[in-house]
Amino acid sequence: MQTELCKKLGIDLPIFAFTHCRDVVVEVSKAGGIGVFGAVGLSPEMLKIELDWIDEHIGDKPYGLDIVIPAKYEGQGEMDPEKLEQQLRAMVPQEHYEFADKVLAEHGVPELPEKQEARLLSWNEAIGSQLVEQALHRPNCRLVANALGTPPADLVKRIQDSGRLVGALCGRIKQVEAHRDAGLDFIVAQGGEGGGHTGDVGSIVFWPQAVDAAGDVPVLAAGGIGNGRQMLSAMATGVQGVWTGSLWLAVEEAHAQPAQKQSYFDASSEDTVRSKSWTGKPCRMIKNDWTEAWGSSDTPDPLPMPLQGLVSYNAMIRTNQYADKGDCQKVAFNPAGQVIGQVNHVESSRNLIMRLLNEYVEALEYINNLTAD
Repeated sequence: MQTELCKKLGIDLPIFAFTHCRDVVVEVSKAGGIGVFGAVGLSPEMLKIELDWIDEHIGDKPYGLDIVIPAKYEGQGEMDPEKLEQQLRAMVPQEHYEFADKVLAEHGVPELPEKQEARLLSWNEAIGSQLVEQALHRPNCRLVANALGTPPADLVKRIQDSGRLVGALCGRIKQVEAHRDAGLDFIVAQGGEGGGHTGDVGSIVFWPQAVDAAGDVPVLAAGGIGNGRQMLSAMATGVQGVWTGSLWLAVEEAHAQPAQKQSYFDASSEDTVRSKSWTGKPCRMIKNDWTEAWGSSDTPDPLPMPLQGLVSYNAMIRTNQYADKGDCQKVAFNPAGQVIGQVNHVESSRNLIMRLLNEYVEALEYINNLTAD
């Protein structure tokens, strides 16, 4: 199953796996697809450790890097991370920090042994460009994708000049056109049912429109792909591969703690919501008491990106570290698409890929039989 984009990347299967777990990256790439490591939340030093590990374990297989540099965000233009962090901290009302702490306390989430000052995550160009630099001298890292908006032109040039492919996610046709006109090498068209930062147009409507608007630029389909039948549906719209994320949240190699994995197994496809409560931009996640609290009319409104990330910083750390304490999962950050309702047991990454392929073939045979004489 090789498309032109697969051939450029040297992969056997048009399956792109976005994940924050380095083990999943390695296993997917070894199984014939390509793992794409999500770098958001990591410092350049932390990312170096993760990529060093991937390089040591992936052999001669390729992988990718996913970053988040929004097209618009507070503090845009400031390229000194320390100055940007100071500038943004001064913009956060104290009541937002206090409200976040109150929600966590009400749900019995333990405090950290030592209180940590909110740290600016990598939702900005100042840090995002430093993360990309970590990937540009690693032979196995073959692509860089930006999750929010068209990457800055100078960053696009740096990536392409290094011999790598650069692309970006989007949820609207005008964003497809912006990516195309910026000369990106591929576009990830994500329907509104996808996890993380999404638009609100459904996948089956958006995918073929994105293919038409992209012209000669390869398109990958994202959002709502949880089995081989859905993969076949996506490929039938003219895309050159599928970009999957929620599928890998609870695989055998995923780092999520048992309590967090169980929250994925317990969730149905009706249990997700697009909320600004963690990042400041609409992000699809499993709805819980945290999303409900920030969505109430009598509580503080979420701040724009990346200010809300400063507010939620300690909540992310505490709910991750103490995943099985109190009612932690009722206030945890669990980005997931609507296909989370199809994630109900642990399986290895390799077995998951084989299942996708077997289901794809079965679905294709079904269609071919419909048109047979």
